[in-house]
Amino acid sequence: MPKLNIISKITTKVETLALKTPFITALRRVENIEFVRVHVFLNNGKIGIGEAPATFAITGEDIEIILDSISQVKELLVGLSPTMALEKLHSLSIGSSAKASLDMAFMSLIASFKLLHTQPIKTDITISLNPKEKMLSDAKEAFENGMDILKIKLGSDISHAIDVTEELALLLPNAKLLIDANQAWSLKDSLVYVNALKDIQIELIEQPVHADDLEGLKTITEASSIPILADEATFTLSDVKKVMQSRSADMINIKLMKCGGVSRAIEILEYAREKNIVCMLGSMLEGPYSINAALYLAFNYRDVIKYIDLDSPLLYKKETQELDFFFKGADIYSSQSSISPSST
Repeated sequence: MPKLNIISKITTKVETLALKTPFITALRRVENIEFVRVHVFLNNGKIGIGEAPATFAITGEDIEIILDSISQVKELLVGLSPTMALEKLHSLSIGSSAKASLDMAFMSLIASFKLLHTQPIKTDITISLNPKEKMLSDAKEAFENGMDILKIKLGSDISHAIDVTEELALLLPNAKLLIDANQAWSLKDSLVYVNALKDIQIELIEQPVHADDLEGLKTITEASSIPILADEATFTLSDVKKVMQSRSADMINIKLMKCGGVSRAIEILEYAREKNIVCMLGSMLEGPYSINAALYLAFNYRDVIKYIDLDSPLLYKKETQELDFFFKGADIYSSQSSISPSST
């Protein structure tokens, strides 16, 4: 008699979602979200789904690399149970996003995602890097539409960065400003920025210097009255331990595509809970299934996660029916909550 719960097939498909407006950071400009969707089929009829977007500037993986990585390893995983496949997956050397898509699919088959709490959570909204007047206009529009946590993308021009931040703080004094430099600043410019903005209320500064420059990050953290968040410097649990034990940053940003999926994100979140580390749960520009997976974590680790950066669905040009959650402005509700989309 054949064993049940064995992986019989793994397939991939490239999907594209248009954005309302271009998404611009110091690292890239994106007009469409392109991602690989993975289907993992069991011989009992169950199907697990995972996704991985192309974020070459961050993870070093484009669509072709993700597809090739999954193609290389899938025959090693077919014939295993999801639990065995998950263990095998994380012994293999493939990119973190490709690994995350498979991990996500396996985890959806191993454990049903349930919510410990169904009270709504709130995401930030991204304000793309643009000329100052455009950024001020975009931020004002977002705030007037109920988005009061603004993630401000800034570039290498430190004068522009200071000017935009100062004017935003004056224009929207009740907004929470999350500043994201995406590794664009030098140590010198970072110190100029934190000194210039020391009297302005800013929630945090995310990854001001290159991910490899932990010494520079530590210098900024020690000099800054504004909390410093490590993003690209913290892919894995090992990275998180290195950054936090050296006190190179005040907080960390966890992303499924960096750490290798849901199971690895849980390991980091449990460590953060144990060590009282403040976290952001972030994302790349991602499709609905990977946002679903991240949102289940956000709802269940709200004691650890202070900031939620899962605004991709707000940026889609068309609404999707594949989310297990719905957005009312910046507030995110579970479909399990007593409030329905039609009543909001």
